[in-house]
Amino acid sequence: MLHTPIPVQSNQLPKPAAVLELFKPVTWFAAMWAFMCGAVSSGQPFFGNMHLLLGGMLLAGPMVCASSQAVNDWYDRHVDAINEPNRPIPSGRIPGRWGLYLAIIWSGLSLLLGLALGVWAFAATLVGVFFAWAYSAPPLRLKLNGWWGNAAVGISYEGISWFTGAAVMLGAFPHPLIIFLALAYSVGAHGIMTLNDFKSIEGDRLMGVRSLPAQLGPDRAALVACVIMGVSQVAVIFMLAWIGKPFHAVAIIGLLCAQLLLMNDLLSDPRGKAIWYSATGVTLFVLGMLVSAFAVQPWSVAG
Repeated sequence: MLHTPIPVQSNQLPKPAAVLELFKPVTWFAAMWAFMCGAVSSGQPFFGNMHLLLGGMLLAGPMVCASSQAVNDWYDRHVDAINEPNRPIPSGRIPGRWGLYLAIIWSGLSLLLGLALGVWAFAATLVGVFFAWAYSAPPLRLKLNGWWGNAAVGISYEGISWFTGAAVMLGAFPHPLIIFLALAYSVGAHGIMTLNDFKSIEGDRLMGVRSLPAQLGPDRAALVACVIMGVSQVAVIFMLAWIGKPFHAVAIIGLLCAQLLLMNDLLSDPRGKAIWYSATGVTLFVLGMLVSAFAVQPWSVAG
């Protein structure tokens, strides 16, 4: 039975605490970290470019990522009424259509900030905002299928943020090696997003959202997530060995081996340990991102 939202006046303004909860600051880290890794991979000094670094991290996390969270919660409000009825929109703490208004306003402000950071930042922001809406909103609503939805989030949170970090710091299109890393870690993020879907299997099935845990079952979905995360890092290892960075490659091999041990525990109880793995194995995954970012600094600019 659907949760009935708390009745409120539609002309009420949402309280700042509810807006902040809607924007989910805990989710900003992934995009901000990827932006920082992109900035590191550019090889440009942070000193003297701090305004670009801080502006870009603001763009990646509190702006574009927050926008995507607002869009998602607005179009998922009926699913959340089943899975998480205490969220700001189904609970009524974001009244009326304010969830939609906030998503539109924050998307517009994100584009303005991207424009202020330069042409490449604006182009990347435009793509990021597109995926934010395409993931959750009709007619595309990519999240209805976990294969497409997770790919969109991976590209937005990891790939676009990484590209933006490098492009903003360089003021130019980054080297193909940087693009390769951005794409590889975007693929890995597909697996990370699968783990995030374990908490809402029942509601997803009821509402026709075909997340991978909902359509494959917990065991197979966990295995797919582990394979995707592992293969993406193996590709990075081979790339680092190919460009003559053996010590960086060995460091990521060590991080991957530690993840494989943790994955063994995850696969023994996917539903019970998905959150645990997100706090342990994913931490090792993102450390590898930073290692690889340092490795490609000598190349930086395309051409």
